[in-house]
Amino acid sequence: MPLPKASLNTLWQSAPTTTESVFQPVQTVTMPKAAQRYFAHAIAPNTQLATAVRLKMQGEIKLKGWHSFRAEQVICAHRGMLWQATVWMKGLPIFGWDRLIEGDGAMQWKLLGLLPLAKARGSDITRSAVGRMQGEYAWLPSALLDQAVKWTAVDETHICAELSLCNETTHLKLTLNETGRLQEACFKRWGDPGESTPHYENFGVLVEDEGTFSGYTIPTRVRAGWYFGSDRFETEGDFFHATIDEAIYR
Repeated sequence: MPLPKASLNTLWQSAPTTTESVFQPVQTVTMPKAAQRYFAHAIAPNTQLATAVRLKMQGEIKLKGWHSFRAEQVICAHRGMLWQATVWMKGLPIFGWDRLIEGDGAMQWKLLGLLPLAKARGSDITRSAVGRMQGEYAWLPSALLDQAVKWTAVDETHICAELSLCNETTHLKLTLNETGRLQEACFKRWGDPGESTPHYENFGVLVEDEGTFSGYTIPTRVRAGWYFGSDRFETEGDFFHATIDEAIYR
């Protein structure tokens, strides 16, 4: 596995630095009305259509108790994502990363950056990472404008985007308010949330605040976890709270 910092920069630099395409609402006229409202809220007219976003965030993650973290992440449409973080447990730093690069999912965590705590890769890790990446397109709304994305409307405030990557299809369900602001996102994600056998389980995100960066209005304070939509989300599934401090697009 390559060094995480090198991979982070390499993934970011692999995205085009300029694009002639800019967003115009007319690009969404064939979509359901709710999807049109979502894009009108998420992307300002004449904003360059980015192929990647680089995020800086902080928050808390639940690992047998809640622990603070700081992280940097790159999401590059169709190519991959890498989340690199420092988590503090009992005052000690744990350095690690989760990634999906060119269809290969992997993760690695080390205490003090030296003592291995967890390391994994393989088909189960890859399948879970694909779902995560496509769910996190909420931070890269331009990726959802791809013509390969199929949109359907449930009603005026609920829409579904069908996405495919690495032979995995994700049905990303978005809940909006009347102005098109994103309130929730959920999908079936492959994983093992405390059970013995990996399977598809409801995974979702609650959006508690939003902000605008370079013409993109995205979630800036979120809660995420398994068993979304059931009582188990609050008692068992909720494990990730994050605040976005910075978002750069290219």
